Amino acid sequence: MSGHTENDITIAAPLDLVWDVTNDIENWPQLFSEYASVEVLDRANGKTTFRLTMHPDENGKIWSWVSEREADRDRLTVRARRVETGPFEHMNIRWEYEETPDGTRMYWTQDFAMKPDAPVDDAWMTENINRNSRIQMALIRDKIEQRARGHRTEVS
Repeated sequence: MSGHTENDITIAAPLDLVWDVTNDIENWPQLFSEYASVEVLDRANGKTTFRLTMHPDENGKIWSWVSEREADRDRLTVRARRVETGPFEHMNIRWEYEETPDGTRMYWTQDFAMKPDAPVDDAWMTENINRNSRIQMALIRDKIEQRARGHRTEVS
């Protein structure tokens, strides 16, 4: 068995702004509520390798892992995968962006499988990722829309 999630949100902001803000990895701790820090380890051949560290969970455990991310601005896609998989056998994420009449649609697909000895199974993690993706996407939307409103005010 494996897990698969698909979540999307439309952000009332220009594509360039959404792309730039969501692909500024160093500022993810200000964009996502779950990340305490990001450390870029390497940038080479169009790929960024980085360590993400989360805020402590309800048990005080701090989760951290290394991921690799490759953004393709021409195709409006980003592919990412965990290099240090932790409790996952694998974790692959695809971000897609699309201009719409209402702004920019951001779409996340996550494909993963939990290791047999992981503390949770694929079904639990699917529910957890879906719940958390909706929360994080709404935060991102609100922050980018606020920024977009500020940009329009400055231009006016």
